[in-house]
Parts: sequence; C-alpha cells; structure tokens
Amino acid sequence: MFQGKKLYRSQYNKMLFGVCGGIGEYFDIDPTLIRLIWALFACSGAGIAAYLIAAVIIPID
Repeated sequence: MFQGKKLYRSQYNKMLFGVCGGIGEYFDIDPTLIRLIWALFACSGAGIAAYLIAAVIIPID
C-alpha cells in the first residue's frame, strides 16, 4: 500500500518543524487535520514530548 513512500518532515507545509505536514503528505490527508489531532494529544501531556521526539527522529525532506 505505501510501497516506495518514505516519511519526511515537510519543508513546504510546516508551522514549527514540519512533522504534521510530513505526516499529512505521507498519508495523503490534510495536515490541518493532523495538527488538530496532535493538539488534542498534546493536551494529555505526552503530545508535546512526542512531537519533539518526532521532530528529531523524522528526517527532513
């Protein structure tokens, strides 16, 4: 299904580090939806740490 696709941080569709933009491009969905989901996840406390870890782990496009 996702053969040949790689997950990268977006350089064009980013607000902070491009993590949500890259995830949106990977799954072909609107990055704004990913940002909203991530904001809800951040309210639980672990979302901010997970975002920073993803920004370090996911390579730049």
